Amino acid sequence: MVVKTHSKGHGVTGLHVGTQNVRRYFPKGTQNIELQLGHLRIQCGLKPDFWNGQPEIHDPRLCAWLESKNLHGTGNRTVPLAMIPAGDNCFQLEPISLAISPRTKLPPRVCAA
Repeated sequence: MVVKTHSKGHGVTGLHVGTQNVRRYFPKGTQNIELQLGHLRIQCGLKPDFWNGQPEIHDPRLCAWLESKNLHGTGNRTVPLAMIPAGDNCFQLEPISLAISPRTKLPPRVCAA
């Protein structure tokens, strides 16, 4: 799925997942997801509003990773990213340019239990 960086001013950066992606990939009531950010794995909480018109993920570690990769949006500019399912409530996040073509078949990635 394609997600976009999101800023709420003062450099607070997160991910805007989009309403359709929320319905398709996130069972309602899921409290946490795991994100694989390169070699880093973090667990992010999802607020109840995630399913009610605010499909955004915010976490200080996610913000730091996005900014370290220069993936933060500036002004009205957002950066699209690939958020690839990698197990139950687990996703790998990477720049679109590094994402694998949806037509390429590879073994599924699995998050550490």
